Amino acid sequence: MYETNYQKAGSVDDAVSAMGNADDGKYLAGGMTLIPTMKQRLAAPSDLIDLGGIADMAGVSVNGSTVRIGAGTTHADVAGSSDLAAACSALCDLAAHIGDPHVRNRGTIGGSIANNDPAADYPAAMVALNALIITNSREIGADDFFKGLFETALGDDEIITAITFEAPSKAAYQKFPNPASRYAMAGVFVAQSGSGSVRVGVTGAGSDGVFRHGEMEAALASNWSADAIDGCSVDAGDLLSDIHGSAEYRANLVKVMAKRAVAAA
Repeated sequence: MYETNYQKAGSVDDAVSAMGNADDGKYLAGGMTLIPTMKQRLAAPSDLIDLGGIADMAGVSVNGSTVRIGAGTTHADVAGSSDLAAACSALCDLAAHIGDPHVRNRGTIGGSIANNDPAADYPAAMVALNALIITNSREIGADDFFKGLFETALGDDEIITAITFEAPSKAAYQKFPNPASRYAMAGVFVAQSGSGSVRVGVTGAGSDGVFRHGEMEAALASNWSADAIDGCSVDAGDLLSDIHGSAEYRANLVKVMAKRAVAAA
């Protein structure tokens, strides 16, 4: 690793101030991606501003039907929250199957969303739950937040502080994990709101990152059943193809995972 200055912020304002004074700073959440990248000398920030000490950026709260999750909340704490389990158990289940225990106890929901890895699990949930991504300066709808592979709407000095969404009436997430990395080769999060509208978020398969599947949403809005997915098509031309699986293979996985998710919900 290259030499870097380490700073632990005590508040969001402290973190923003430190970033403003850095030549080429990076915010550090769980460090699950940034630290390995630095070890491989693919990144050499002048400053690391650690967000882990900001107490009000962690924790889960449920007020009526509104769920709020601090961006610094670890995957393990998302998975283990009894309040969240009562409001949206699908998100608890998603978090419980990220990586391994080491990753779940260090990685954070905000860090994962900000990184926007095309095979990460949370983006599919954020899109399907129509979540709001709250930063130190604004609120961004999930549909507008994710911009492509590893790209988001975040500005250079913006920090995700929390995520909020309305608890769904039904929801579930199913993924086909790569056996080595546990990243999703195809993951589908389905959610039905209290008003009956349906959203379907797909991760791990898209050539441009997370996406919604409109045909499945329309089919499930009319008939919430796994059978409704049978008549839907998944365009392989929009999907990833690599050593782990072809685009056609992933297209089939998306349908299979979607049917499993609907059945689970």
